[in-house]
Amino acid sequence: MTATGTAPLRKRAARPAPAKVPRRRRLTERRSKALAFIVLTAPMLIGLAVFRYVAIGWSFLLSFSEARRTISLGKWVGLDNYKELLSDERFRDSLTMIVLFTAMIVPVTFVASLGLAVLVNRVRRGRAFFRTAFLLPAAVSYVAAAMIWKMALFSGVPSGLANTIGALFGADATPWIQTQSPPLYWIVLVTLRLWLQVGLYMILFIAGLQSIPPHLYEAASLDGAGPWRTFRSITFPMLRNTSVAILLLMFIAALQAFDEFYAIFSTGASLGSEPVRTPLMHLYGVALQDQDYGVGSAGAFLLTLLIVLITLVQGRILGFARDKD
Repeated sequence: MTATGTAPLRKRAARPAPAKVPRRRRLTERRSKALAFIVLTAPMLIGLAVFRYVAIGWSFLLSFSEARRTISLGKWVGLDNYKELLSDERFRDSLTMIVLFTAMIVPVTFVASLGLAVLVNRVRRGRAFFRTAFLLPAAVSYVAAAMIWKMALFSGVPSGLANTIGALFGADATPWIQTQSPPLYWIVLVTLRLWLQVGLYMILFIAGLQSIPPHLYEAASLDGAGPWRTFRSITFPMLRNTSVAILLLMFIAALQAFDEFYAIFSTGASLGSEPVRTPLMHLYGVALQDQDYGVGSAGAFLLTLLIVLITLVQGRILGFARDKD
């Protein structure tokens, strides 16, 4: 003890300096890591380049060539393939049909997924169960789901589920897919797409709902705001960026519709007898049945341009990633 009554300070033992790694060893380790990265990623990058980007570039060149029954570059025809496609009345009708389908399915899917998200987010017990139950259909193949809708739910025979339910109310058996006046097949298509997509968009909306600060709802409750006013003044405005992103995904998915239309209306024969035809169905017939790969490639890029333009217009009108306040 010292005179002041405190224990003398002990000298801390100096820590040994870390051993320096030789420069040659560091270079060797870096090279081995870089080599491992190249070896692991090279197959994926090569496959992506060959089967995606090279294919897209070759298809772009084919759209300016006369390529019938061959994928080799033929006579350079410039924009003739694009002009021929735009002058085709069937292609123009398919564009009109897909725009009408998009205008119908997007609002319905948006409202249904948002409503389900709000309801599921309020559930205190079993929330994970409901999220999983509604999300599972998103993992089902469009073709498999379309065959279930076509052969079991809306098969048109009296034993089909839709006709069985209708028989309970005294309705006769209805050929849902074959009836064109009124066009009952739209019920089949819309319900199928809703079942497949609503769960996925519901999960995205739930993620947006859970990012809203709780104190906003507490302040609204103190002000005496009801459920509808709270949703209109707080929930929906705070979901703005999420809503814009989901609308973008919905527009792209609707404009690319093919699988369920083809699976439901396909009869094993060549295309042409179906009551409705999407642009991709028309291009499928042109490229793979008529084997006019030049016109088919031109149609693919026209459809891509249409999707890009709609995306830009939507971004211009609604905006994206803006501040929520």
